[in-house]
Parts: sequence; C-alpha cells; structure tokens
Amino acid sequence: MEELKKNRIEQLVTYIMKWCLWQFNSRSWDRVKQNEGILTKAKQILCDEPSAHETPADRCYWVEAAVLVRDFKEEYPWINEMGTDEKKSLMDGLKERIDYLTITGSLNKELTNKQY
Repeated sequence: MEELKKNRIEQLVTYIMKWCLWQFNSRSWDRVKQNEGILTKAKQILCDEPSAHETPADRCYWVEAAVLVRDFKEEYPWINEMGTDEKKSLMDGLKERIDYLTITGSLNKELTNKQY
C-alpha cells in the first residue's frame, strides 16, 4: 500500500514539475509560502472542505489550487475513487515531497542569496 501511495505522489510531482510555474520562485521563503498556500488549498478543495478567500494571497492560491485539482482529477482518475483520509494523506505526502524538491533539497544557490 505504501508503494502505491509513493507512486501516486510521484505522478502528481511530475505533473507539478512539468506544468506549474509557481514552483520556480527565486527565493526560498516565496516557495515556502506558495507551496503551503497552494497545496493546502488543493487538499481542502479535493476533500470538499471550506477554504479561506479573505486576502488577495488566499484568492491567488485558491485559483492555482482549483486548477491543479481539476487537472489532477482529469489526468489521474484514481484520485476520484479515494476516500477523504486517503486524499489528505496523499496531499500531505505531495507537499512534503514538493517542499524537499523545491526548497530543502534544492541545489539552487539563488534560494539562499541574501540580495534577493
């Protein structure tokens, strides 16, 4: 079961890496905020939970998340058959993996450049 989850996370990671420009911010703090905002809202949308829309950032993250969830549902039909707890676990694993690839495990020196 864990291998299946890992495989599915990697499918979603591949999609994000190929189609989502938001992962390319040049500062690590921007990436932290965007990953958290977009992937948290994506999890809320995917699990039919309420999502905040009060601030411009909330609305921006929500739009990105809504498009991402729409595409995930179309590209990966298996996601539509998952229960809420499975979706939450999947999205938590996805965020952890994206954070690693785009922030903590990234070799991009610009992320830590103090002049940005």
